[in-house]
Amino acid sequence: MREALRERGRLLAIAPHLVRSARFVLPHVRAVRPAWLVRAGLLLYDVLAGRQGLERSGQIKLQTSPLGLPLRPQLTRGFIYSDCIVDDSRLTILNARDAAERGADIRIGHRFLGAQREQSLWRAQITHMADRQPYCVSARALVNATGPWVADALWSRVGSADRTTTQLVKGSHIVVPRLYEGAQCYVLQNADRRIVFVIPYQDDFTLIGTTDVAWSGPPGPVEASPEEIEYLCATVNDYFQRPVSAAHVQWTYSGLRPLYDNDAADAAALSRDYVLHLDASNEAMPLLTVLGGKITTYRRLAEHALMKLQPWFPGLRAPWTASRALPGGDLPGGFASFLADVQRRWPFLGPERALRMVRAYGTRIEAVIGEAHCPSDLGEEFGAGLTRSEVDYLVREEWARTADDVLWRYSKLGLRISCAAAARLETYLRESAVQERDASQPNARRGPRHE
Repeated sequence: MREALRERGRLLAIAPHLVRSARFVLPHVRAVRPAWLVRAGLLLYDVLAGRQGLERSGQIKLQTSPLGLPLRPQLTRGFIYSDCIVDDSRLTILNARDAAERGADIRIGHRFLGAQREQSLWRAQITHMADRQPYCVSARALVNATGPWVADALWSRVGSADRTTTQLVKGSHIVVPRLYEGAQCYVLQNADRRIVFVIPYQDDFTLIGTTDVAWSGPPGPVEASPEEIEYLCATVNDYFQRPVSAAHVQWTYSGLRPLYDNDAADAAALSRDYVLHLDASNEAMPLLTVLGGKITTYRRLAEHALMKLQPWFPGLRAPWTASRALPGGDLPGGFASFLADVQRRWPFLGPERALRMVRAYGTRIEAVIGEAHCPSDLGEEFGAGLTRSEVDYLVREEWARTADDVLWRYSKLGLRISCAAAARLETYLRESAVQERDASQPNARRGPRHE
């Protein structure tokens, strides 16, 4: 917990456009946990967090506080503490963008087939998922950071004898229309001792999650089950005055968490910490496997991974990522000051679009807008303020290839855009990819460029 809280402070500093603080309200239910235990836990939480510029925890009377207005009247006592919210997909993309700008070779749409140790090097077989033509890559070390596929990669594709396993746990979220006014989040305690978060989402929606369901199937895409949706809705209805049901759900998303198997009987009790296993049986060619972990400590995990590999890479720099801003995070004067400057420089964006774009791109917004002086300079609008200029930036700088990339992985504008607009965007991306491919071919006929 201490490491996670320290990392939270570092992420606030290096990605202030993506990471922002929030107040979390925890309504107290005596039957779940005694009040003294909750208060003691939050006091320890404050001590471990240290000074990060966030408000301390405290107790509140829900009957008299505006924070209690959305809740059922029988909930009279609660606690409040500070934590942070991050757009996880944007954080992932910007780490890849940062790595690429420092020399990493990012290969989107490729599949790892397997690897063998040969002549003091790893020889890995990779294929492009479009043309399915395999090729080889040589490396001095191999890091297995394949998440839910970590065991498959370890045993089936690398042939390791290491029998360390993870337990796959499915977590699902639902998004419903906004349940309440205000920027506060809520933490709901269940009788099964799991926690459900209720968080303002994309201004007009509320995010509810997550579940913890042991997954025995193969790794791969998963969906929220009707039972999970019912579980989340029932939890909210136990606490909030405004009821929700499956009919209110606008969107769901799910994923598999590869948690380190510590022989816990319950999925909720599995360790969220990370474990690094180094196979150096062949001293010349190490294999490092990453098990478990969570988003808050991803940067520290990466540092520890490189420390494990340092004997094979003596020229590695000392750790430096704790103080270097991620792309767009170098906000002069802080978030509020930079947002005001964006609204002054490009008033035609409007306040809502300016806020969305600053949160997504930070100082890189200038590369998105380019030389535009009015809305028409940004090109065709596909809906919800998404323009051709922004789409082209995502393709050029962030490897976007499909409408799903743009609307869901790189933004959440899919919540606001029509099916017809999404289809138009898909057509534009497909035609642009064809033109780009043709233009890269020697002696190719060049078609008309999109203005």
